[in-house]
Amino acid sequence: MRILLTNDDGVNAPGLAVLERIARKLSDDVTIVAPSSEKSGAGRSLTLTQPLRLHQRGEKRYAVAGTPTDSVMMALSLVMKGGPPDLILSGVNRGANLGEDVSYSGTVSAAMEGALAGIRSIALSQIYAKSGAGPNVSFAAAEAWGERVLRPLIEAPWQPRTLFNINFPARDPDQVLGIRVVPQGLRDYGQTEIIQRTDPRGFDYYWLKLAGMPHTPAHSTDLEAAADGWVTVTPLHCDMTNHGALAAATELYR
Repeated sequence: MRILLTNDDGVNAPGLAVLERIARKLSDDVTIVAPSSEKSGAGRSLTLTQPLRLHQRGEKRYAVAGTPTDSVMMALSLVMKGGPPDLILSGVNRGANLGEDVSYSGTVSAAMEGALAGIRSIALSQIYAKSGAGPNVSFAAAEAWGERVLRPLIEAPWQPRTLFNINFPARDPDQVLGIRVVPQGLRDYGQTEIIQRTDPRGFDYYWLKLAGMPHTPAHSTDLEAAADGWVTVTPLHCDMTNHGALAAATELYR
């Protein structure tokens, strides 16, 4: 089995090193093509107004001066000349990708690009507690549970253009309750806070800060299950059509 690894935290991110260790338990044919620097929140953006640069960092290891989606495109079109991979793994992201996070996430977007190409693709993210923020986020739950959650997915039949989104809870491995398949939830962050500051030269600059979540996550979603201590597995697909509204909208133009 040929596996492609990528992420949005950058080719030198500790979560990618964790993912590589997990992947090598599944196969000895692993290729890494990831952004050269952090691209968190890049979504499915492409680099269209400047050239892409590809740098080899070792055997089957490459850095792309671009986005996660760029990285997957470069891997499939240029790097993996012997044919496409059998599996794409994206992550392990530093931080959750739950609920509507998936629409912003470069981690999930890289997996989506793989799914669009007809390749089985999985995004993996490690949640951390607020008190654990900073450079020393623990990936222990992902490392201990990664192979356990991936093997059944890899061996099962998949629907076309489907990707899976996995989140590991912010718990020690022996405190994780197990694995639960759940739908994507939805949070209400409220209004995004924009923090204004001034640099040493007197020019204003800004930080985006998400507001706190004002209500309890809906039952039986990835948000609730992850908060309760489960590894969450959520199937996603690339068709964003709201089929429930399709018929009603069609009637407007008859």
